[in-house]
Amino acid sequence: MHNIFIDLLDSAISDFESLNNIWFAGDSLPPLESSYQVNFPRLELVFKGRYANTFDNQQSNVADITLGVGEALFIPANAWNKPDWQHECSVLSLLFGKSQLGFSLVSKREHEEGFYDVQKYSVPQRSSHAIDHILNALSSLTHEKKKQPADKFLLMALLCYCKDMIEMPTADCTRRSQDLFKGICIYVQENFHRNINRNTVAERFNISPNHLSRLFRQEGHMRFADYIAWVRLERAKFMLKRYNFRLEEVANRCGYHDSNYFCRVFKRKTGKTPTEYRVH
Repeated sequence: MHNIFIDLLDSAISDFESLNNIWFAGDSLPPLESSYQVNFPRLELVFKGRYANTFDNQQSNVADITLGVGEALFIPANAWNKPDWQHECSVLSLLFGKSQLGFSLVSKREHEEGFYDVQKYSVPQRSSHAIDHILNALSSLTHEKKKQPADKFLLMALLCYCKDMIEMPTADCTRRSQDLFKGICIYVQENFHRNINRNTVAERFNISPNHLSRLFRQEGHMRFADYIAWVRLERAKFMLKRYNFRLEEVANRCGYHDSNYFCRVFKRKTGKTPTEYRVH
């Protein structure tokens, strides 16, 4: 079944230059009765016919828009839309859940009740969080007056990501563990300056603290606390050599709120004080 979705994504990517309007639904107004509203982003692509919709157009107005072939509707998390399904159409919906990427193809004939074809498929989400950045950027565009050409390029990145996910799902436990480990490493590298620890990071990735510790022993052959310390010290070394920040500021920028503790850790790990490291 997944071949159908690969073909549709291939078609959308190949016809990227002919992509028409990208509409953005908002959440500033209360959703209409029977509208769709979920706590994760969605993308809807029209491949056939006309797809009539009502949604919040981000200008405190409810808009009635009929999307044609080659048009797309992006609905951020907790935004809403209400299709009326009166016209003949085929619509592909991509559902970006926290743990699953869902695909739904719905086809409707004019003047007929119900759908004549409904196909669904899902794959596990990867934990690299590359998808989060794309979705966040698209969601941010919802509130921008000028959306082009960023909207098209972000949509292309999203479609390529989805095609990659459906062609190479992370089906085996080993691959899932590796992806999770890499995702956590990237998260630590981006957030080392914050007050992160085993419990907060485990909560961010919806796993238990013990699972996080096992993962780092198995995949990284180290303790999680040692990895955080390594990332912070590497950044401190860079700052000491590159900038004239005071030691207190270096410590703070690297996630240490006590500069004396920072100096003790630095000396224990490198054999030099931060000042000695800076001048040599």
